[in-house]
Amino acid sequence: MIAPAKADVSLAMGWKMPIGRALAGGRLAVAGPDVPAGRYAQASLTKLGVWDQVKDHLAQAQNVRAALAFVARGEAPFGIVYDTDAMTEPAVKIVGLFPDASHPPIIYPGAVLTGATSPNAKSFLDGLTSPQEAAAFRKAGFRVLRH
Repeated sequence: MIAPAKADVSLAMGWKMPIGRALAGGRLAVAGPDVPAGRYAQASLTKLGVWDQVKDHLAQAQNVRAALAFVARGEAPFGIVYDTDAMTEPAVKIVGLFPDASHPPIIYPGAVLTGATSPNAKSFLDGLTSPQEAAAFRKAGFRVLRH
């Protein structure tokens, strides 16, 4: 959950959190339901028992970056984006993280296809999980799973 960087707000993340009241008539910026981030947002809000508070107060964006921009420009008091995206935008601050159990796991899979013809395909994939690259991914807020 993000808010504009200069906003003096806080929000306790959890069951029945007062997000409807915190919006104070504003909109909650989220990616639309056609993209994974929008589905994760709805899953979390539903699991935490607050979907009914916000479903009619959404600023649905085409993608996560657009939702991030709504909040960065002050057009929405709160937004739901990946924390890794929020960390790249100085005009927003993270005000809370959704519990991992409130949404399906967020995984970016990678694989070498059976018909791959490039001799570099496997080494590229292996390189993504090398100690040096894994450290860079962790620094950016990602967790690296071994293949």
